[in-house]
Amino acid sequence: MPPEERRAKPVDPHDAAPHPARRQSRVREGLPYPLGATWDGLGVNFALFSAYATRVELCMFDRDGKETERIVLPEYTDEVWHGYLPDARPGQIYGYRVHGPYEPDEGHRFNPNKLLLDPYAKHIVGELQWHDAVFGYTLGHRDRDLSFDTRDSAPYVPKARVIDPAFTWGRHRAPRVAWENTVIYEAHVRGYTMRHPGIAPELRGSFAGMAAQEVTDYIRSLGVTSVELLPVHAFVDDKHLLEKGLRNYWGYNTLAFFAPHPGYMSVHSIDEFKSMVSHFHDAGLEVLLDVVYNHTAEGNELGPTLSLRGIDNRSYYRLADDPRRYINDTGTGNTLNLSHPRTLQLVTDSLRYWARDMRVDGFRFDLATILGRESHGFDQDGGFFDTCGQDPILSRVKLIAEPWDLGPGGYQSGGFPPGWAEWNDRFRDTLRAFWRGDEGMIGELATRLTGSADLFDRRGRRPYASVNLVTAHDGFTLADLVSYEQKHNEANGEDNRDGNDHNLSCNYGVEGPSGDEAIESVRRKQCRNLLASLLLARGTPMLVAGDEFARTQQGNNNAYCQDNELAWLDWRGPRANEELVRFVRKLTSLRKRHTLLRRNRFLTGEPDDVFGVRDVTWLTAAGTPMQEADWHEASSRSLGMLLDGRASPTGIRRMGEDLSLLLIVHAGEEPLRFQLPAVEDVQEWRLLLSTDASLQENNRYDSPGMLTVPGRTLCLLRARSRRDA
Repeated sequence: MPPEERRAKPVDPHDAAPHPARRQSRVREGLPYPLGATWDGLGVNFALFSAYATRVELCMFDRDGKETERIVLPEYTDEVWHGYLPDARPGQIYGYRVHGPYEPDEGHRFNPNKLLLDPYAKHIVGELQWHDAVFGYTLGHRDRDLSFDTRDSAPYVPKARVIDPAFTWGRHRAPRVAWENTVIYEAHVRGYTMRHPGIAPELRGSFAGMAAQEVTDYIRSLGVTSVELLPVHAFVDDKHLLEKGLRNYWGYNTLAFFAPHPGYMSVHSIDEFKSMVSHFHDAGLEVLLDVVYNHTAEGNELGPTLSLRGIDNRSYYRLADDPRRYINDTGTGNTLNLSHPRTLQLVTDSLRYWARDMRVDGFRFDLATILGRESHGFDQDGGFFDTCGQDPILSRVKLIAEPWDLGPGGYQSGGFPPGWAEWNDRFRDTLRAFWRGDEGMIGELATRLTGSADLFDRRGRRPYASVNLVTAHDGFTLADLVSYEQKHNEANGEDNRDGNDHNLSCNYGVEGPSGDEAIESVRRKQCRNLLASLLLARGTPMLVAGDEFARTQQGNNNAYCQDNELAWLDWRGPRANEELVRFVRKLTSLRKRHTLLRRNRFLTGEPDDVFGVRDVTWLTAAGTPMQEADWHEASSRSLGMLLDGRASPTGIRRMGEDLSLLLIVHAGEEPLRFQLPAVEDVQEWRLLLSTDASLQENNRYDSPGMLTVPGRTLCLLRARSRRDA
């Protein structure tokens, strides 16, 4: 037990609300590890970290949510409270009441009247009800969060359920897709399946729905390799959204880092998630999770007491100089304190659990700069990154950062350590601006098409570290990007104030839907240009689900609260836009077939030591190498990128990799006569792909020769040598 001096001040002016009788005779000491509730085949060990608590009660519930028993955890070892119940079994529902000082001015917010969710809970039952009792203070009191609320929150909060981790994986084998072969497909479990005609109605919106054969067959047919799911950790709906009749659709409001979201389960078993992963792996598809380890659903000092706040507020959260307040680098009210070893352990234990037990293949970290924040600021050699880098499990999965947060020095694009990939917003903005026709973009475009070496070519990082994107879940869809110049977020109930105003979009004549075929033709072509630039560039491309068939959100660029048909995929789209779906499949096929497009080296433009050829040569429309003055020609909207497969920085050559490819991008509105270059031993150029239908694939052109490129068009050509003639 903790020493007397730690029992400090009255902890709770009022004991917890009336409770069932406590039975201590059957409880044993148990172990302080692993944290959480662990079924060992004979009983269940319960272990909960709290450095400042004075007593912890384990509360047991029946299936109807009635509290049946309270058991004081008998042991306290290394700041962990623990006990063992030999008669507890999987399926047991439980929560904690934690005693300690209620001193917000000192950073302590213990209140045993509030039932708390185990941070290591692996299965959640029940939903949060926004009753006044879920707050540790009395709502409406003149002292605000300095007041102390005595009402029992148990009837209104989610609870944990003990699990049996056993699951039959059969012949399961993870795809383990190499980074240079990876094509990411960002999707939402509920949004992807709610309107899918091939999924049984009772399975729509669930992990089982995602595992449907029609779903995996379609995703695989696109040529993508890795499905990145928006948050699936258990999360809660914000009170202010429910009051407006809205929901937290995206799920960036985590309550439990180990538990799948109950709303995505068609049955009351976490095996449903494991089965989904198994089906995806059987289809050769990786599963990546978008995870939120930067904050929790408890909000700021005026938020509810649901878990970490009542267990050990001072350890789990970053507090301001006035410890009553929270540091808010996330914009959500609180920030997790990964500088504390137990918070760091919570996050890394969670990651290992999902990678080892749930068998996911990687993670995309929301507001990832926060994970590297130490007392002195962001540090790419900080504790979290060091932990991941040396961990035998985490160092082998895909780790992707959203490299920014809202705090000081929060923008860290290119600043993450080796082993990490990062969302590249500069790739996104450059491609949008270039194809919109903005001036002075060709220099920046060249850098982005070749892996963004200015950001990532350090410490042995490779081009795949750049996760290239044109769209994402937050922002316009691809179709809306070429149909709207202004956001239209009125449905969010914030008078269109929310969402980004800097979209680099263009409507090409009419805001929103147009009956003008000339406008619609340009829009379709611009979608093809953006998709082709994305999937033919070096780096790791990320495609957003539905963009392959031009789905729309009617100009809403912040659909975080739209759990309805505005955000759900309309599966009439693939049929209505079959041509665009085929185009995406063509792009992924080309990327897979031609290793030169995804070779895992940064391009230098310098002659190699073996053949004296350059790995990349930038060309003007006249077919001549770009000179310094050409790069600074503001009015230039075209560029040629000649990739010579014979160039090898290592001197190692592989069969079939010595061809040359020519990528031509032309954002001007008028046709452009482009001089195809003369390349040693090349007899002609064959057109592999064009975003303009007037140019037929497999057309052949002399080398040297002339190609008339229509306005707003991308072309990819392959050299045909005399040996192939």
